[in-house]
Amino acid sequence: MENIPLAEKMRPRNLKSFIGQKELTRRGGVLSTLIKKDKIPSLILWGPPGCGKTTLARIIANSSNSRFINLSAVTSKIAEVKKMMENARKIKQFNGERTIIFIDEIHRFNKAQQDAFLPAVEDGTITLIGATTENPSFEVISPLLSRAQVIKMEPLGKKEIKEIITLALKDKRGLSDLKLSIESEAIEYLADICGGDARIALNILEKAALLLPKKIRRIDLDIIKKASEIYILYDKKGEEHYNTISAFIKSIRGSNPDAALHYLARMLEAGDDPRFIARRLVILASEDIGNADPHALMVAIATANAVDYVGLPEAQLNLAQATTYLASAPKSNASYLALLKAKHDIKNKRLDPVPLHLRNAVTELMKELQYGSGYKYAHDFKEHIAPNMEYMPKNLKGKRYYFPTNQGLEEKIKKRLKKAKNIDKNS
Repeated sequence: MENIPLAEKMRPRNLKSFIGQKELTRRGGVLSTLIKKDKIPSLILWGPPGCGKTTLARIIANSSNSRFINLSAVTSKIAEVKKMMENARKIKQFNGERTIIFIDEIHRFNKAQQDAFLPAVEDGTITLIGATTENPSFEVISPLLSRAQVIKMEPLGKKEIKEIITLALKDKRGLSDLKLSIESEAIEYLADICGGDARIALNILEKAALLLPKKIRRIDLDIIKKASEIYILYDKKGEEHYNTISAFIKSIRGSNPDAALHYLARMLEAGDDPRFIARRLVILASEDIGNADPHALMVAIATANAVDYVGLPEAQLNLAQATTYLASAPKSNASYLALLKAKHDIKNKRLDPVPLHLRNAVTELMKELQYGSGYKYAHDFKEHIAPNMEYMPKNLKGKRYYFPTNQGLEEKIKKRLKKAKNIDKNS
């Protein structure tokens, strides 16, 4: 028992003792209602590390009359998955007993592995509960996703982390035998640096207890800082992960390929999922480079495909190439800002109808109502721009969202849009 980590010892066994995710776990909430009725559908628990995904899955299993099987997407093979599905089917046919299969890190299963669960989920042989830190829209195949209820979980707040730390010091499952206390500064610092991850908080607390001199029973800020340093060196999923990806993106945005490569190497050495890195590059290509260099998006998407196609370790070369290209490219967030402005108007202004001349007259009635009347086909005019054509709804006539910069290709785009306006003025 001594080798069991504190985070595992303190894992709640029922919803009543679960800390956090109040909207889900409160009496009358989604999960409590489903558990009470023992009508658990297949679920995808989506949230950051240490927010309670695995704990909730175990609570659901303990509250159900179903068999429970715990799988890791990191170590399980497709042959093993298929054998489990067959066993679950035989057991259900023999005595009607259902099987709950919990898959930790379901995003690490490839398409073929996820496909293997489909028949058993469809016919009710198993209830699948998957846990993922990644957006399931990208990581879980559509057929499986459509047959499961996605439950979004949030990082734990500081108040909840403090509650968990305090409980671990007092609870007989935790460190109560050591009769420890903790300074307010120390618990405040620990609640800050764990990034809403209860597992990190408890791991650091446990290491702090080990670092204490024998006669000292009070954990101070210095001890917590020392314990944090020891832990973060080996942490691949907690605060340091988010710090590093943030520094990586900001280095590319800041046109510093050397710093970007440094943080890329950190993430690869720490075992970060290369697909996660590639997705962030695809987002950055549009958000921070945009039309200043449209090739940036193509490079990023090609890299994401290459990472899937080649895999590690060779995919590191693809990521390095994309990183240096994007960091060296001209930057513009004009497209992103334009979208934000347009969305602001959608939310805050009335939506006038689409002008009649922009509508397609696909029926006789539409033609009678003047749909499409007055539309000028742009390619029939000089510069392929129809003069004095209004494309905005009536209440937004003349409104501008997109302001190209002088960076890269956007400088040419800016000149072309200016020429288009001059055609209108001179007509």
